[in-house]
Amino acid sequence: MEGLPRAARPGRGDGHPEPSRERRHRRRGQRRLRGRELSGKARGPRIVFWRHGQTSWNLESRFQGSTDIELTDQGLFQAQRAAKLLSGLRPDLLISSDLKRARRTAAELAKVTGLEVDHHEGLRETYAGEWQGLTNAEIRARFPEEYEAWALGEPVRRGGGELSTEVADRSVPVVLAAVEKLPEDGTLVVVSHGGTIRTMLGRLLDLEPTQWERFGGLSNCCWSVLGQGARGWRLLEHNAGTLPQPVIGDET
Repeated sequence: MEGLPRAARPGRGDGHPEPSRERRHRRRGQRRLRGRELSGKARGPRIVFWRHGQTSWNLESRFQGSTDIELTDQGLFQAQRAAKLLSGLRPDLLISSDLKRARRTAAELAKVTGLEVDHHEGLRETYAGEWQGLTNAEIRARFPEEYEAWALGEPVRRGGGELSTEVADRSVPVVLAAVEKLPEDGTLVVVSHGGTIRTMLGRLLDLEPTQWERFGGLSNCCWSVLGQGARGWRLLEHNAGTLPQPVIGDET
């Protein structure tokens, strides 16, 4: 499909050192927050990672990856409902994946907050090559060894696509660059995809890549929140939303 990221590009593999930009950002943030906590000042910046609304491929349990699928009517309703709640957080900046399902979701928050949306290719879902468009059952049948390795948490180029660490390599710098633009104690909303959000959470929380799958999936239009403290980023909420929702096809 036109505009998809390259399937396999050299990047940091599992267990490699943290990129210097992320290390510098962490140290700078920790120094700033440590001084502010000691002085009794406010909480520090927050990042809200918001998954897009429902699509038809979510309902069919098809692996979307970076295929550009629209929201369903229900997905649009989910975005409108969640946007009203998220507006209560008084976000300062709003960035989004450039895929249609994320763009449409972000647009609903932009309507109620008046914020402009910055769209980024780096926030797209994992490119999964030959897996894209297939159901879980079809993937297991066609790629049994690859699927089993992925299920066991091994680094796998699903369908010849990206490693999870490569997704983090392209997405986390986009988020950190936006954090740098926040006002003091500001809130950034990042509209993205279940798999990509998982990699960003894992990287920002300093977890080993083999542990990233320990995060439960995000339901459509639910979100996770990170706050920055003196010891770095910490998880404040996970899979929060308007009402309890089942997780459907979260790597999509």
